[in-house]
Amino acid sequence: MAQRSISVVKFGGSVLTDPQAFRRVSAFVADLLAREPNHQLVIVVSAEYGLTDALLACAHDFGADPDAEALDLLWSTGETRSVALMVLALHAAGVKAAGLNVHQTGLIDYEQRPTTDRLAVRPLRLRAALAGADVVVVPGFLARGKGDAIRSLERGGSDLTAVLLAAGLGARTCQLIKDVPGYFSADPKLDPRAEALEEISFDRACELSRAGSRIVQPAALDAARDAGVTLLVRSIEGGPGTQVH
Repeated sequence: MAQRSISVVKFGGSVLTDPQAFRRVSAFVADLLAREPNHQLVIVVSAEYGLTDALLACAHDFGADPDAEALDLLWSTGETRSVALMVLALHAAGVKAAGLNVHQTGLIDYEQRPTTDRLAVRPLRLRAALAGADVVVVPGFLARGKGDAIRSLERGGSDLTAVLLAAGLGARTCQLIKDVPGYFSADPKLDPRAEALEEISFDRACELSRAGSRIVQPAALDAARDAGVTLLVRSIEGGPGTQVH
C-alpha cells in the first residue's frame, strides 16, 4: 500500500463553541478526506470557547495565585474534553478516528532548555495511531513535562502545537482554522478598505502580531519559520485563506 501523506489541521476555541460546532467541524473534516482520500489528518483541538478562562476563574476561587502545576492540570481538562467530543462527532459522521491524550501526542517540554528551543516532538505513538485511523485528534496547548507532569503552553498555544507536530511528522500542510478568513492589509474593523491577503511573509505576520493583530500565536510563527513549515490560515466558512511562508 502506498504511503499516505499527512496534514495537520488545528481548530481553535473560537470555532469550537458548542456541540453543533463539533458536528460542523466533523463534516468539514469528512469533506477534506473525501476530496483527498490518500490523505491522513492530525486534528489539533483547543478547549471550547471561553472554557480556559472559566477554569482560570474557578482556580481563583481558591486563591489569587494558584499553583502552576495544579492550574495546568485543571486547564488540561478543557482540551481533553474537546478531543473526546471531536472523536465522537467524527464517528457519528462515519470517519475512522482515534483520540490521544497529552502523554500520547509526543510533544515534550524540556524545561531546562532555553524557551525558544525547549519543545521537542517524539511522534512514535502518534504514528502508531495513524496506522489504524484516517484521523487522529490530539489536544493543543499542552505538553508532557518532567516526571510526566502536564505543562501548558502560552495562551494561543494550540497554534504552536500544530506547527511542531507538522514539523515533527513531515506533514504536507499545516492549516490553522480560525473565526477569521485570514490576514488583511489592515484591521477590517477599523479600515473598510482593508483587503484580504492571499499570502504574507512570516516577518510581516510577526509585525502585525506585535501591532496587536494576533491571528496566529507569535511563538507559532517563529517555530514555523524556523522549521520551514508553510501555514494556511483560513475560516471554516471557506475561502482561500492566507498562506504564511
